[in-house]
Amino acid sequence: MVFLALGFILPILTFGEDNVEALFTKGNILYSKAQYKDALKAYQQILDEGYQSAAVYFNMGNASYKSDDISSALLYYEKAHKLAPGDDDINSNIRFANLKTTDKIDEAPEFFLVNWWRVFILSLSISALSMLSILLFLFGSGVLIVYFFTNSVSIKKASFYSAVILFFLGIIAIFTCNRQISYFDNHHQAIIFSSAITIKSAPGDKAASLFVLHEGTKVNILDNSSGWMKIRLANGNEGWIKNVDVRKI
Repeated sequence: MVFLALGFILPILTFGEDNVEALFTKGNILYSKAQYKDALKAYQQILDEGYQSAAVYFNMGNASYKSDDISSALLYYEKAHKLAPGDDDINSNIRFANLKTTDKIDEAPEFFLVNWWRVFILSLSISALSMLSILLFLFGSGVLIVYFFTNSVSIKKASFYSAVILFFLGIIAIFTCNRQISYFDNHHQAIIFSSAITIKSAPGDKAASLFVLHEGTKVNILDNSSGWMKIRLANGNEGWIKNVDVRKI
Protein backbone atom coordinates (compact mmCIF):
# COMPACT_ATOMS: atom_id res chain seq x y z
CA MET A 1 0.00 0.00 0.00
CA VAL A 2 1.37 3.37 -0.94
CA PHE A 3 1.91 5.90 1.83
CA LEU A 4 0.49 9.15 0.45
CA ALA A 5 0.72 10.84 3.80
CA LEU A 6 1.94 14.36 4.39
CA GLY A 7 5.61 15.03 4.83
CA PHE A 8 5.35 15.53 8.58
CA ILE A 9 5.57 11.76 8.91
CA LEU A 10 9.08 12.11 7.47
CA PRO A 11 12.01 13.66 9.34
CA ILE A 12 11.42 17.36 8.65
CA LEU A 13 14.42 19.60 8.54
CA THR A 14 14.31 22.73 10.65
CA PHE A 15 13.89 25.32 7.96
CA GLY A 16 15.34 28.12 10.06
CA GLU A 17 12.98 30.89 9.00
CA ASP A 18 9.39 31.43 10.11
CA ASN A 19 8.29 32.28 6.58
CA VAL A 20 9.45 28.96 5.18
CA GLU A 21 7.94 27.03 8.07
CA ALA A 22 4.65 28.88 7.55
CA LEU A 23 4.67 28.00 3.85
CA PHE A 24 5.25 24.35 4.65
CA THR A 25 2.33 24.35 7.09
CA LYS A 26 0.18 26.19 4.55
CA GLY A 27 0.99 23.60 1.92
CA ASN A 28 0.08 20.77 4.28
CA ILE A 29 -3.26 22.39 5.13
CA LEU A 30 -4.08 22.92 1.44
CA TYR A 31 -3.13 19.32 0.71
CA SER A 32 -5.40 18.04 3.48
CA LYS A 33 -8.24 20.03 1.86
CA ALA A 34 -7.50 18.37 -1.51
CA GLN A 35 -6.37 21.70 -2.96
CA TYR A 36 -3.35 20.06 -4.54
CA LYS A 37 -2.39 22.72 -7.09
CA ASP A 38 -2.44 25.44 -4.43
CA ALA A 39 -0.43 23.17 -2.13
CA LEU A 40 2.16 22.78 -4.90
CA LYS A 41 2.43 26.56 -5.19
CA ALA A 42 3.11 26.85 -1.47
CA TYR A 43 5.79 24.14 -1.59
CA GLN A 44 7.31 25.75 -4.69
CA GLN A 45 7.64 29.01 -2.78
CA ILE A 46 9.80 27.15 -0.26
CA LEU A 47 12.12 26.07 -3.07
CA ASP A 48 12.13 29.63 -4.41
CA GLU A 49 13.33 30.74 -0.96
CA GLY A 50 16.41 28.57 -1.51
CA TYR A 51 15.45 25.72 0.82
CA GLN A 52 15.35 22.05 -0.09
CA SER A 53 14.34 19.02 1.94
CA ALA A 54 13.12 15.50 1.29
CA ALA A 55 9.87 16.36 3.09
CA VAL A 56 9.06 19.24 0.72
CA TYR A 57 9.80 17.21 -2.41
CA PHE A 58 7.90 14.23 -1.00
CA ASN A 59 4.81 16.37 -0.42
CA MET A 60 5.13 17.87 -3.90
CA GLY A 61 5.24 14.35 -5.30
CA ASN A 62 2.11 13.43 -3.35
CA ALA A 63 0.25 16.55 -4.51
CA SER A 64 1.27 15.90 -8.13
CA TYR A 65 0.20 12.27 -7.86
CA LYS A 66 -3.20 13.31 -6.50
CA SER A 67 -3.46 15.72 -9.45
CA ASP A 68 -2.82 12.80 -11.86
CA ASP A 69 0.47 14.39 -12.96
CA ILE A 70 2.56 11.23 -12.77
CA SER A 71 5.62 12.68 -14.49
CA SER A 72 5.88 15.50 -11.95
CA ALA A 73 5.15 13.10 -9.10
CA LEU A 74 8.05 10.88 -10.13
CA LEU A 75 10.34 13.88 -10.60
CA TYR A 76 9.66 15.15 -7.08
CA TYR A 77 9.84 11.68 -5.53
CA GLU A 78 13.22 11.13 -7.21
CA LYS A 79 14.44 14.52 -5.92
CA ALA A 80 13.33 13.48 -2.43
CA HIS A 81 15.13 10.16 -2.91
CA LYS A 82 18.42 11.96 -3.61
CA LEU A 83 18.12 13.76 -0.26
CA ALA A 84 16.87 10.73 1.69
CA PRO A 85 17.77 7.62 -0.34
CA GLY A 86 17.01 5.17 2.47
CA ASP A 87 13.49 6.46 3.24
CA ASP A 88 10.98 3.62 2.80
CA ASP A 89 7.98 5.89 2.18
CA ILE A 90 9.74 7.71 -0.65
CA ASN A 91 10.98 4.50 -2.26
CA SER A 92 7.54 2.91 -1.89
CA ASN A 93 5.84 5.85 -3.60
CA ILE A 94 8.37 5.77 -6.45
CA ARG A 95 7.53 2.11 -7.08
CA PHE A 96 3.80 2.79 -6.83
CA ALA A 97 3.89 5.79 -9.18
CA ASN A 98 5.92 3.80 -11.71
CA LEU A 99 2.98 1.39 -11.98
CA LYS A 100 1.08 4.26 -13.60
CA THR A 101 3.64 4.75 -16.38
CA THR A 102 3.32 3.21 -19.84
CA ASP A 103 6.86 1.88 -20.25
CA LYS A 104 7.68 -1.17 -18.15
CA ILE A 105 11.43 -1.53 -18.41
CA ASP A 106 13.23 -4.44 -16.79
CA GLU A 107 16.59 -3.64 -15.29
CA ALA A 108 19.66 -5.31 -16.76
CA PRO A 109 21.15 -8.05 -14.57
CA GLU A 110 23.61 -6.69 -12.04
CA PHE A 111 26.40 -8.38 -10.07
CA PHE A 112 25.10 -8.88 -6.54
CA LEU A 113 28.09 -7.15 -4.91
CA VAL A 114 27.43 -4.01 -6.97
CA ASN A 115 23.80 -4.02 -5.86
CA TRP A 116 24.80 -4.64 -2.23
CA TRP A 117 27.29 -1.77 -2.31
CA ARG A 118 24.70 0.65 -3.72
CA VAL A 119 22.17 -0.35 -1.07
CA PHE A 120 24.81 0.13 1.61
CA ILE A 121 25.93 3.62 0.60
CA LEU A 122 22.32 4.76 0.08
CA SER A 123 20.98 3.36 3.35
CA LEU A 124 21.18 6.74 5.13
CA SER A 125 20.96 10.33 3.97
CA ILE A 126 24.05 12.52 3.76
CA SER A 127 22.80 14.64 6.66
CA ALA A 128 22.24 11.52 8.78
CA LEU A 129 25.69 10.15 7.92
CA SER A 130 27.28 13.50 8.75
CA MET A 131 25.54 13.66 12.11
CA LEU A 132 26.42 10.03 12.83
CA SER A 133 30.11 10.64 12.11
CA ILE A 134 30.17 13.67 14.44
CA LEU A 135 28.50 11.71 17.24
CA LEU A 136 30.87 8.77 16.82
CA PHE A 137 33.92 11.03 17.02
CA LEU A 138 32.50 12.85 20.04
CA PHE A 139 31.79 9.61 21.87
CA GLY A 140 35.17 8.25 20.84
CA SER A 141 36.86 11.36 22.24
CA GLY A 142 34.88 11.03 25.47
CA VAL A 143 35.91 7.40 25.89
CA LEU A 144 39.53 8.36 25.15
CA ILE A 145 39.42 10.90 27.97
CA VAL A 146 38.43 8.08 30.31
CA TYR A 147 41.45 6.14 29.08
CA PHE A 148 43.84 8.96 30.00
CA PHE A 149 42.42 9.66 33.43
CA THR A 150 41.49 6.26 34.83
CA ASN A 151 43.89 4.23 36.99
CA SER A 152 42.17 0.92 36.37
CA VAL A 153 44.01 -1.30 33.90
CA SER A 154 40.81 -3.08 32.80
CA ILE A 155 38.98 0.23 32.22
CA LYS A 156 42.01 1.56 30.32
CA LYS A 157 41.92 -1.41 27.96
CA ALA A 158 38.17 -1.26 27.49
CA SER A 159 38.13 2.49 26.89
CA PHE A 160 41.10 2.36 24.49
CA TYR A 161 39.61 -0.34 22.27
CA SER A 162 36.16 1.26 22.47
CA ALA A 163 37.64 4.58 21.31
CA VAL A 164 39.41 2.85 18.41
CA ILE A 165 36.16 1.18 17.34
CA LEU A 166 34.17 4.42 17.58
CA PHE A 167 36.76 6.37 15.59
CA PHE A 168 36.84 3.60 12.99
CA LEU A 169 33.04 3.66 12.64
CA GLY A 170 33.19 7.44 12.33
CA ILE A 171 35.66 7.12 9.47
CA ILE A 172 33.36 4.58 7.78
CA ALA A 173 30.44 7.02 8.11
CA ILE A 174 32.51 9.79 6.49
CA PHE A 175 33.66 7.44 3.72
CA THR A 176 30.08 6.30 3.06
CA CYS A 177 28.95 9.93 2.90
CA ASN A 178 31.67 10.66 0.35
CA ARG A 179 30.71 7.63 -1.75
CA GLN A 180 27.04 8.67 -1.75
CA ILE A 181 27.93 12.16 -2.95
CA SER A 182 30.12 10.63 -5.66
CA TYR A 183 27.32 8.23 -6.65
CA PHE A 184 24.79 11.00 -7.29
CA ASP A 185 27.42 13.18 -8.98
CA ASN A 186 28.09 10.37 -11.45
CA HIS A 187 24.48 9.29 -11.95
CA HIS A 188 22.59 12.05 -13.74
CA GLN A 189 18.99 11.15 -14.50
CA ALA A 190 15.84 12.71 -15.92
CA ILE A 191 12.12 12.08 -16.26
CA ILE A 192 10.39 12.19 -19.64
CA PHE A 193 7.61 14.79 -19.75
CA SER A 194 6.40 14.43 -23.34
CA SER A 195 3.47 12.08 -23.92
CA ALA A 196 5.43 10.02 -26.47
CA ILE A 197 8.84 10.58 -28.02
CA THR A 198 10.88 8.69 -30.58
CA ILE A 199 14.41 7.88 -29.51
CA LYS A 200 16.97 8.57 -32.22
CA SER A 201 20.27 6.88 -33.06
CA ALA A 202 22.06 10.24 -33.22
CA PRO A 203 21.39 13.86 -32.17
CA GLY A 204 19.16 15.03 -35.03
CA ASP A 205 15.61 14.74 -36.35
CA LYS A 206 16.82 12.92 -39.47
CA ALA A 207 18.64 10.20 -37.53
CA ALA A 208 17.23 6.68 -37.52
CA SER A 209 14.40 5.96 -35.09
CA LEU A 210 15.16 3.31 -32.47
CA PHE A 211 12.17 3.02 -30.12
CA VAL A 212 9.45 5.06 -28.44
CA LEU A 213 9.25 6.16 -24.80
CA HIS A 214 6.39 7.75 -22.89
CA GLU A 215 5.99 10.28 -20.11
CA GLY A 216 7.10 9.29 -16.63
CA THR A 217 9.96 7.05 -17.76
CA LYS A 218 13.25 7.62 -15.98
CA VAL A 219 16.40 7.76 -18.09
CA ASN A 220 20.09 7.97 -17.31
CA ILE A 221 21.87 10.92 -18.91
CA LEU A 222 25.11 10.05 -20.72
CA ASP A 223 25.89 13.13 -22.83
CA ASN A 224 24.55 16.43 -24.20
CA SER A 225 24.99 17.85 -27.69
CA SER A 226 23.30 20.86 -29.33
CA GLY A 227 19.95 20.57 -27.58
CA TRP A 228 19.99 16.77 -27.60
CA MET A 229 20.65 14.35 -24.78
CA LYS A 230 22.10 10.86 -25.00
CA ILE A 231 20.26 8.55 -22.63
CA ARG A 232 20.42 4.98 -21.39
CA LEU A 233 17.53 2.96 -20.00
CA ALA A 234 17.70 0.54 -17.09
CA ASN A 235 17.75 -2.36 -19.57
CA GLY A 236 20.84 -0.96 -21.30
CA ASN A 237 19.18 0.49 -24.43
CA GLU A 238 20.64 3.83 -25.54
CA GLY A 239 19.63 6.67 -27.83
CA TRP A 240 19.16 10.42 -28.22
CA ILE A 241 16.23 12.65 -27.22
CA LYS A 242 15.66 16.39 -27.23
CA ASN A 243 16.43 18.22 -23.98
CA VAL A 244 12.99 19.85 -24.02
CA ASP A 245 11.32 16.44 -23.66
CA VAL A 246 12.76 15.75 -20.22
CA ARG A 247 13.34 17.38 -16.85
CA LYS A 248 16.50 16.59 -14.91
CA ILE A 249 16.20 15.10 -11.45
